Amino acid sequence: MGDSMKEVVEKLDPVARRLVPPNIDLGTLVPLKTNLELRDNLSLGFAYITRAPNKVTNSVVEIARALTSDDAAKNLPHLRRCVKPGDLPPHLKTQFMNEGNGRQVHFGKSNWLYILLGPKDEIQYEELVGRLATIDDIRDDIFVGVIPVPLLAPTSQMLASMWSSQFWQTIYRKNNPLGPHPSTITRFENYVSKDASVWMSLAHQIAKKAQKAGLGEPVGAVIIKRTVPGKNAGGKTVLKPGATESDSSSDCARNNRNGRNIDAQIARGEMEAIPSAETEYDGDAKQLDGDAPNPDGQGEDGSKQDIPVKEATEIVAIAGDARWHQQDGKSGPTGNPMAHAALRAISMVAQKLVRAEDRPKSEPQIMEYETFQDKPLLGDEQIVFDADHPSPDGYLCHELELYMTHEPCIMCAMAILHSRMGRIVFRHRMPLTGGMCAEDRGYDACEASGLCENGGNCGGGQGLGLFYRKELNWSLLGWEWETNKAENVSVDAHLHA
Repeated sequence: MGDSMKEVVEKLDPVARRLVPPNIDLGTLVPLKTNLELRDNLSLGFAYITRAPNKVTNSVVEIARALTSDDAAKNLPHLRRCVKPGDLPPHLKTQFMNEGNGRQVHFGKSNWLYILLGPKDEIQYEELVGRLATIDDIRDDIFVGVIPVPLLAPTSQMLASMWSSQFWQTIYRKNNPLGPHPSTITRFENYVSKDASVWMSLAHQIAKKAQKAGLGEPVGAVIIKRTVPGKNAGGKTVLKPGATESDSSSDCARNNRNGRNIDAQIARGEMEAIPSAETEYDGDAKQLDGDAPNPDGQGEDGSKQDIPVKEATEIVAIAGDARWHQQDGKSGPTGNPMAHAALRAISMVAQKLVRAEDRPKSEPQIMEYETFQDKPLLGDEQIVFDADHPSPDGYLCHELELYMTHEPCIMCAMAILHSRMGRIVFRHRMPLTGGMCAEDRGYDACEASGLCENGGNCGGGQGLGLFYRKELNWSLLGWEWETNKAENVSVDAHLHA
């Protein structure tokens, strides 16, 4: 164990220090990709554009908004509403220059702008032309073009620049419409990476002990609570005061305000870009109001203030797989599905919360067969279970972290979401049965095992990527823990972990 890892172990809570193995193998965190990031990186549609003198651009924009009901999604907020002729992609510049009064627009001291009107499918062409004809300055030469545009926002500045040269001026707002916010991933990864190897080593250790005891497959789960500086009691990150989402339609005003191109000033660093509402600020970067709270948590006016907290981690539950415990053929060839490691760990957290409420104890019922197997079965499980919950006033697993040896199955993945887990880290992907990864399921995922009845041709289809799906009411951050040092915990590729 290196000096840096010894320092991490020394800061752990007493229960965790008691269980940590002597050798901790280091690994690297790789963020999971969402379904949208893997499949909809570039989705194209067609949009109407027109051109008009600067002085009537607001009238044109009002028409566009009226035709698209001012719906932000239909108005393509990641695309510039107004673009100067010289800023068009080269192929569009060449095409539009030779149409109508194009040469007059593109040459000389032009005061014209190209204006993005909206998606072609949302606007009736005849109605569009009729409304544009009401504007005197363009009535005699109405120009309406159709261009391909990206329907989804870019996920990086590089992608925005590439789309700007290929389609239309595109804005990167430092967010990710296809997955978790990049700054959120980076910020939490900085915390998680410090001790992820410790918790993964514990998960591997309990997995091997469960297998050796004949309880189940070599699958282990560890749940911890991480206290992150800069987050208030509600777990929300503080937004910078006054941060509002900038409307792409304001591009016209920026290009026209006092004859200055404010976008160019921002690019040169002469002005600070206005952050959008999607921009997330680290609460621990600085005190936004400039005043540190008093030690007693009271402000100068007597109001209650949040006292800064130190970073800390505490183990809440640890569980090995117990699908074969007390079976004797009761649950078929796959064992007891309610005794998977993730479900047992979540149930232990729930029991600790109930215990903290100090309810009157009920007499234990004598049951011939215990389905859930959520009582501690191993010494390590008992040690953690006996310790009090570090934060018993929250909802089940809200904002807790789960570390697993294997990607949880679909059933366990949904249970993890319902428990409101905040983050998950696992080592081994389960392409045939896992519920967290979004990558396509290969047809040869089980070939290496040599146990497949179908000759190793199982699989196919798309991964579910349940950790982040917009149609679900909860999402969490996820990483795969990659290492070539720790011993592999091999299981059958068909296993539901």
